[in-house]
Amino acid sequence: MASTRKPTFKPGAGRPGQGVSRGTAEGIISAERSVEPEQRVAAKAVSAEKAVPAGKTNARNNVIVFPEPRGRRKRRLVLWTASIVVAFIIAVVAGAIYSPVLAVHTITVDGTSLLKPQDVQKALADLEGKPLPQVSEQEINELLRPLVQVRSATMEARPPSELLVHVNERVPVALLKQGDSFVMVDVDGVQLGATQDASAVPLPLIDAGAGAANTELFKAIAAVLNTLPADVLARMSTASAKSVDAVELKLTDGKTVVWGNAADRELKAKALEALLKMPPDPKVPVSVYDVSVPRHPFTK
Repeated sequence: MASTRKPTFKPGAGRPGQGVSRGTAEGIISAERSVEPEQRVAAKAVSAEKAVPAGKTNARNNVIVFPEPRGRRKRRLVLWTASIVVAFIIAVVAGAIYSPVLAVHTITVDGTSLLKPQDVQKALADLEGKPLPQVSEQEINELLRPLVQVRSATMEARPPSELLVHVNERVPVALLKQGDSFVMVDVDGVQLGATQDASAVPLPLIDAGAGAANTELFKAIAAVLNTLPADVLARMSTASAKSVDAVELKLTDGKTVVWGNAADRELKAKALEALLKMPPDPKVPVSVYDVSVPRHPFTK
């Protein structure tokens, strides 16, 4: 690379025998570095960078760095805090769901009359040792499905280890004669148990003329019986129907209830209950209670 030094002549030589001072001696040729304009600009920029306090500029790209806004720092702190809290909650919930401390050790049953509590506990034996938070009502109802007497069930967790099961049993509304025994059935025709003595169960006997369960006549009769209050149902002896519009009931004292069809069942049940509560009049004996027109019931 060619030298940038240029020879210059400075007049006024020094006296013989004396040293020549640089830049003041006359008549001496010397060399100086000439600085190009671009190099001067770069040198000034470097000097300017050194003059700016540390931490305020970026020496590589000469960009001024401003401090982070306070609001941004605050938002970042809130996000970090929220993340930590959420992670903690997830850890606690996961620990509760899978913790053996909350395992089922005791199963308590209520709401049973057709079944024994031990029967329900035996059906739910697979739940023992399972953490309470993992037990669901759907699982309980699936396990109780083989017990036809159970319509549905709900649960109540009692930490640390007790599971309370509320059983909603099917309600028997009548008896069906099958061979030498009598079968209790609910409104859906589901068989809930059997007995050899019909008088031991306070339920009306559906006349064999109504046919087997799940026929149209049976459904009509069962719907009527299912509407009656428990104390009124207990007074019924038999139930029959010549058609779905001609349902009749017999009381244990031999009196007849003309019911008609299944329409307005609730209103008919209230009318019949009111008629049965009327004090008897020896002068006007009653043999028939007619509620087929529930807004105008009568006796005869």
